[in-house]
Amino acid sequence: MSVRYLKKVLKEQEEQFQHSNEIDEEGEEDEEEAEQQSKPFVNPFDLLDDHQDDDEESEIVDDTSKVSIEDDDRLPPLQSKSNNHKSKKNKKKKKNKDGSSLVAADKADKSFDLDFDSLSLEGNSSAGHSNEKTENGKVERRNDVKHDLTSVLQVDPKYLNVENELRRIFGSKVVKSFEKSNPSAAGTSRQVRGGSRATHYIRKTNLVSPSEHWPRWDGSFSMEFMETKNGRHYFRYVHSSSYGQGQRAFEAAKAIHDLNGIASILMYHHYHLDSLLTMAEYFKFAGEHQMAADAVAKSLYALECAWHPMFTPFQANCQLKFSEETNKPLFTALFAHMRNLDRRGCHRSALEVCKLLLSLDSDDPMGALFCVDYYALRAEEYQWLEKFSEDYKTDNSLWLFPNFSYSLSICRLYLETDESKNLDSTKSSSTDLMKQALMLYPPVVKKLVAKVPLKDQVWTRILQNSIFRSDQTKIPSLDHLINIYVERSYLIWRLPDVQKLLRDSALAVIEALEHCKDEAKDWACVRKETFSSEKNEYGHLSVQDFSDAVPTLPPDNLQEFMVNPRMREGGVLIGDQNVNPLQGGGNIPAPRNVANRNQLAVLLESMLPWVHYGDGHVGEADEDHNGPGHRE
Repeated sequence: MSVRYLKKVLKEQEEQFQHSNEIDEEGEEDEEEAEQQSKPFVNPFDLLDDHQDDDEESEIVDDTSKVSIEDDDRLPPLQSKSNNHKSKKNKKKKKNKDGSSLVAADKADKSFDLDFDSLSLEGNSSAGHSNEKTENGKVERRNDVKHDLTSVLQVDPKYLNVENELRRIFGSKVVKSFEKSNPSAAGTSRQVRGGSRATHYIRKTNLVSPSEHWPRWDGSFSMEFMETKNGRHYFRYVHSSSYGQGQRAFEAAKAIHDLNGIASILMYHHYHLDSLLTMAEYFKFAGEHQMAADAVAKSLYALECAWHPMFTPFQANCQLKFSEETNKPLFTALFAHMRNLDRRGCHRSALEVCKLLLSLDSDDPMGALFCVDYYALRAEEYQWLEKFSEDYKTDNSLWLFPNFSYSLSICRLYLETDESKNLDSTKSSSTDLMKQALMLYPPVVKKLVAKVPLKDQVWTRILQNSIFRSDQTKIPSLDHLINIYVERSYLIWRLPDVQKLLRDSALAVIEALEHCKDEAKDWACVRKETFSSEKNEYGHLSVQDFSDAVPTLPPDNLQEFMVNPRMREGGVLIGDQNVNPLQGGGNIPAPRNVANRNQLAVLLESMLPWVHYGDGHVGEADEDHNGPGHRE
């Protein structure tokens, strides 16, 4: 094509384009005059909706024009362009006709969205809630009740970050200087400036901050959805065949009491949960708290990487039942992580983990209900604690538990001293709540005086009174919960304001009982009715698990946890599916000898789940199998 002919064609296109624009402008002016005559008043806010409708119509018109061009390839470019201008010109004329079709399409889309949201596992879908509010009042009320029950246990992921809380407590400069001086204890996934990059991608998680030297997540286990019941979604972990191979190796090493064999499993199965948690316990006894925390963090990292896409535990709408064997490592790891956060002073992060434990299983298998009040008080979340005690549903009211009975009084004390808080005058004062707690659980006073300790002379006079003289209620469940509370929360009672509240309330209770002695009997009936069982219903909770004391052993005594390698002649073949080392029964170890051994070492050793001591008859041959680490 010559240049002269090309210029001629472009000139004709430009003239025709200008002519069509003039026609469009004249037509639009005529339409605007007609609309102004027919519509005396126009709401300016309707322009927002008109703009959206115009955008939708323009998309529809463009789509139809594209289809017409694809169907008729014989049309020249000028004709297709003129068709586009004609469609734009007639857009407003077709508005009334297309409006009805757009309304019908919107209704169809809304019905489709409603059906889609009803199939979704997410309970907080905005579209679903809007339709339920307008179409079904009963569903709206049900969702509101569910929201009230779960909102108090919703977890804020930003408070799970330990580094953020340490910066809020100590400041960024202090944290940075500590990370520079202790790079191994920093516990961060960030690259050290000037260091080499990681060889693989480290997935970001909420529960812990993975370190750059951790192995790649191998996907050896996953999570599957089970069912939806009463508005909650139930899940469970599922192990792969490779994980099952590592689990059989772990059981074999546990059968012969071989911690070296358990440690060797992690060389081939980096994220075997039982092995990681067992090594974490060993490091804790050895005094290597950072290594113990690192092993627990690796477990949580793997557990979170395996979460189902629909698993949203931070919304408090998912359940992982502790009765499922594959779910137990998550509870164990979360509880250990919560204790590690508490030791580091990150009480707000520990509170969020405790809320997560409560929301995952309504049966509370780990006893998180008996330490959530402590973390709330240490994190100064006083209003949340009061709201939690009112909204959380259990068989009994929360104030009937010893920990909440006393903690709610302390919570009210700090709310009363804070002038910025608008308190509800209808609620009881801190003094009234403390009197009620003392009348309901008087043995707490004597235990606190010994544990805190409280050495003022006035406490001697208080303990001489008949109601505070005993430290037992003779109710097994209640006495166990009182021991847990005192062991967990005694540090709070070292504050002068709290001691003054306890002292004044105790003296007021003594004075009140002098005038009305029958009142103590009434509160004793309440105790017996609340804890009516003659058995300890909370015996599965160990008091030591709620203690700040960390048991440690010297290196020589730690060797008692190992066994002689000669006892593992069959070996634990990690790469073989037949990993049972007890073939023929010749390698079964004898029960452990406790004669002439450190009593503390035997006590801590007995806490390991695989250690047993037989029926008490120990032969001389057992001493030969104690290995070179045995010392008498």
